[in-house]
Amino acid sequence: MRYALLVLLSLVPGLAFAQAEALENPGTVSAVQDRLYRLNHELTLGVGALPADAFYKGYFAALGYTYHFSDSFAWQVGRGAYSYNVETSLRRQLERDFGVAPTANAFEDEVQWMVGSDVVWSPFYGKTAFLNRRVLHFEAFVLAGATVFKLNRDDGFRPAANIGVGLRLFTSQHISFRLDVTNNILFAGASRIVNVPTFQLATAFNFGATE
Repeated sequence: MRYALLVLLSLVPGLAFAQAEALENPGTVSAVQDRLYRLNHELTLGVGALPADAFYKGYFAALGYTYHFSDSFAWQVGRGAYSYNVETSLRRQLERDFGVAPTANAFEDEVQWMVGSDVVWSPFYGKTAFLNRRVLHFEAFVLAGATVFKLNRDDGFRPAANIGVGLRLFTSQHISFRLDVTNNILFAGASRIVNVPTFQLATAFNFGATE
């Protein structure tokens, strides 16, 4: 009996500590906050660049409309861009020193304008603190679709398949900024495929959704 009492007394401090720890840390509770901003009808106005071609660099203005079915799935119904192209020093050197005609095959791939449509999937939404003073809300997305390019040639309409990634930064329910980086696989001819990457920064105006 004495030994049983001694064992019980030795367990009392451990039991008390376990109860105190349980009160201070009752368990792990996982919670996912609902997103603050939702999108519905989205109108985008943007500027971008076509940086990859060795003979010219394109700088374009773009307009697009996207309908959001849910927080994660949307259809960019239509987008269009017109490119202002600047010759590179390499092209000027070829024309000046070697007499290469500007209608050569490589020069004919110069993009004049483009229109297309995409499906958009946005699996990531989050928030972070900027300098511990302001909370920034953002989302990341991927997109895939089709584009029609008008090239610098007589029969210059060419189809392309595109895939890309993007990042959106929310400033309010109705205004956000988005960065789109895409690669267009352009079917320039019967046996020629050209990659046309684009970079676009746009202001997006959201209509029809509430916080």
